[in-house]
Amino acid sequence: MWQEKIWNADAAQRYDTPGTGMFASDTLGPTVDRLAQLAGEGAALEFAVGTGRVAVPLAERGVPVTGIELSPPMVEQLRTKADEATIPVIIGDMTTTVAPGKYSLVYLVYNTISNLLTQAGQVECFRNAARHLTPGGRFVIELWVPELRKLPPGQTATVWQTDHDYIGLDTYDVLRQHVVSHHFRFDETEQAQLFRSPHRYIWPAELDLMAQLAGFELETRHADWCGAEFTAESRSHVSVYRIPPIP
Repeated sequence: MWQEKIWNADAAQRYDTPGTGMFASDTLGPTVDRLAQLAGEGAALEFAVGTGRVAVPLAERGVPVTGIELSPPMVEQLRTKADEATIPVIIGDMTTTVAPGKYSLVYLVYNTISNLLTQAGQVECFRNAARHLTPGGRFVIELWVPELRKLPPGQTATVWQTDHDYIGLDTYDVLRQHVVSHHFRFDETEQAQLFRSPHRYIWPAELDLMAQLAGFELETRHADWCGAEFTAESRSHVSVYRIPPIP
């Protein structure tokens, strides 16, 4: 219910920011390049396809893309860019919804697996990815690294971005492994616009165990889509898991 309330018609209308933020060419370009490489000659399935930020340019690269999406308003926004024949979308939860066919690639980008607020739900997401993949197929997850090292005793929030028109901060519940992201946006008036989203944060090692439970092996992990080395100081990672090919 949380996600259905958050990703409503207003959020869908505000989501696309062409040329800036997550839509900036230096962010989106490497993402699409890497996913096209991983898909190879096969088809791709995007969990939480949203408004098509990644699916549309990936399809334009010649990769057949299908999406699963919980929010009908987000799909309506996608339909202003690509029709059903170009990018088929099944409305439903990415933990249980099944898309027709088999895929060489399933991907879940921009921290979206953390929108599932239980460990059990996150494990089921891996299992749902596995059931869609051909032998040797890959599941790609882009996810941030929890910034708990920034929390001294008694402090529950970290500020992760400040600009003249934006402040982003996270409030942590370390007992439940939950975090709420707060996005404050400012314009020329004295009013601020606030958008909040809840998450369950996942350590890379926990993510790897979820993958093993679903039959995956970790193939690669980098700090970004360009292949930078993942280190103890990395703030995010792109992890590629693979279903073992048939011998």
